[in-house]
Amino acid sequence: MSEPENRRPLTSRNSAWAARLASWAVTREITPNQISQASMGFAAAGFAFYAMSTQIAGIAQFLALFLAAATIQARLVCNLIDGMVAIEGGKGAKDGPFWNEAPDRVSDYLFLAGAGLAANQPSLGLLAAVLAIATAYIRELGRAEGFPPDFSGPLAKPQRMAVLTAGTVIAAFYASEWTLTVTLWILVAGTAATILRRSWALIEKLKSR
Repeated sequence: MSEPENRRPLTSRNSAWAARLASWAVTREITPNQISQASMGFAAAGFAFYAMSTQIAGIAQFLALFLAAATIQARLVCNLIDGMVAIEGGKGAKDGPFWNEAPDRVSDYLFLAGAGLAANQPSLGLLAAVLAIATAYIRELGRAEGFPPDFSGPLAKPQRMAVLTAGTVIAAFYASEWTLTVTLWILVAGTAATILRRSWALIEKLKSR
């Protein structure tokens, strides 16, 4: 896990349930890296549920999409708890920065590509995934140049996953392909705006130093 000053600001980090879960992980010797790796497992399950939803109908499709939405939230819990275990729990490892970032890129790809399959718009899902990964690239490029990480939106990771979760839950109840297509277009537009905002901010910082 990265240094505290490089952490994404999250209000949920101060919640009682998060503190209890992080404490539980520390007492059971679960490492931050293992939690980060588990986030990829949830993303793989989410991809499978999205893909499965295209082959079934009725209550089975509802359950597949609902479970896909649940895995998105499970991934976010992992993203929250790994840092708390690493920093507040004092369990950080030398290779933590790799496991803090790489699983996020894998998870973004799997969830968004999976949603594209469920929407019968695989290219749109891949576009959303590429843009999501690009936001992290711009953030890390700024860090490499010595600037604080830029977590600005309008659709940073927490907001992207909130939109995808909401769209997936709605899709479970109504017009799954149409709903997920609209959701992905919202994600593409918002993520593109995020890339432009972060890029402009980084360019201005580079020019002014």
